[in-house]
Amino acid sequence: MDVQNPSAPPRAQSRVPGKNHPHRRPHAGIVHDNTRHTTRFTVIGNHLAQHAELSGLVIGLAVYIQSLPAGAPADIKTLAARFPEGSARIAAALGELEAHGYLRRTRERTPAGRIVTRTVSCNQPGAPREAAAPAIRRAAPDKPAPCKLLPAVPRPAYPSPSLLQTATELLAGLRRQDPRLLLSTADTEHLAPGVAAWLEREVTPTAVRHALTADLPPEDLRRPAALLAHRLAAQLPPPPPIRAPAPALDVRHPLQTCDGCDRAFRSPAPGRCRDCRTPSPASP
Repeated sequence: MDVQNPSAPPRAQSRVPGKNHPHRRPHAGIVHDNTRHTTRFTVIGNHLAQHAELSGLVIGLAVYIQSLPAGAPADIKTLAARFPEGSARIAAALGELEAHGYLRRTRERTPAGRIVTRTVSCNQPGAPREAAAPAIRRAAPDKPAPCKLLPAVPRPAYPSPSLLQTATELLAGLRRQDPRLLLSTADTEHLAPGVAAWLEREVTPTAVRHALTADLPPEDLRRPAALLAHRLAAQLPPPPPIRAPAPALDVRHPLQTCDGCDRAFRSPAPGRCRDCRTPSPASP
């Protein structure tokens, strides 16, 4: 008599027929010969395909509607032209789908003023609606941040090209004295009239340069042009005092010989002396 070996591993149990063995034929009932879809397919929930309260017409109509692309018409007239059931049965089927939550129909007014019916197909009634994905905003091109306006600077009373050129050269040379005073072209154009106003008031370029660069803060200058503009306006010297015109010098003209009496006299040009130019009282 055979004796079983208790230490031997038990025989592997056979798998339960079903999903693990899709090709094994059951004793009775349906047999599935499935091929995996890769394109042109629609996922339908069993809650719809095996719905206990909906008729085959209603289930089939729901499957068809869920397979339609977004924007396709799904009104009664269009569906009745597609299926042989007729408008009355199609309308009743849509009403059942709406009652069970597989369909939502709302009436909306278009921008042109027409009233249209908006049909929304729900593939899983009762599920929380997904929040609408936020619209992807195309990143706008980076714009330069608006620059703060520089303080106003004095203006010369009589601007001249040579005066502005001297002022521009003075400002461009400040970076050699302090690298933090490197100015842009726009800043230089803004500050040049202020420097010209100082030069117009008989302040030497050396004195202007000293007024702009003396006692600068030790930390980094975030807006050097604004600092210079403030100094040009706040420390503007007064106009020079008005000087009285110098008296005219006594000019000594060269000696000339009088054409009338040959007498020497001083005059800027040859001619007659004063006596010869003045008529005598005894002359008729």
